[in-house]
Amino acid sequence: MTWAEVRGFALAGGCAYAADLAVFLWLRGPLGWDPLSAKALSFVAGCSVAYAGNALGTYRRRAQETVVRPGDRLRRYAAFLAVNLAGAAVQLLCVAASHHGLGLTSARADTVSGAVVGMALATGLRFWGTRTLVFAPGGRRTSWTG
Repeated sequence: MTWAEVRGFALAGGCAYAADLAVFLWLRGPLGWDPLSAKALSFVAGCSVAYAGNALGTYRRRAQETVVRPGDRLRRYAAFLAVNLAGAAVQLLCVAASHHGLGLTSARADTVSGAVVGMALATGLRFWGTRTLVFAPGGRRTSWTG
C-alpha cells in the first residue's frame, strides 16, 4: 500500500460521494422519485464513478495487467459492486446495533453510528476489497472460497 494509492482511492471515493449525492437530490427533488428508488439508483451511479476512478486512476496499472477479455471487465465491475454493497451493509449494521441493540435512538447517535463509525469501517472494507478482490496485482490468484 502506498500513499498515492490511498490518495487515489480517497479522490475516487470523494467523486463517487458527490455523484451519489447529486443524483439522489436530483431524483428526489425535480423528478419526485421515492427515496428508496432514488437511493438505489444514486448508489449505482456513485459505484460507477468510484469504479471508473479506481480503474482509470488508482489501479490503472493493475487493471491493464490483468484484464484481457471483455467479460473480465464486467466480472470486475460486479465484484466492485459486491464490495460496495458489503460496505453499505456494514453501515446499516452499525446503525442497527446502535439504535436497536444499544438503545441509542437520538438523531445524533444514528449519525455517529452510521456516518462516522459505520463509514470508517465500511471505507476500510471497501479499500481492502477493492485492492485485494477487484484490482489484485497480477489478477486474483485464489478462488473466492479460499
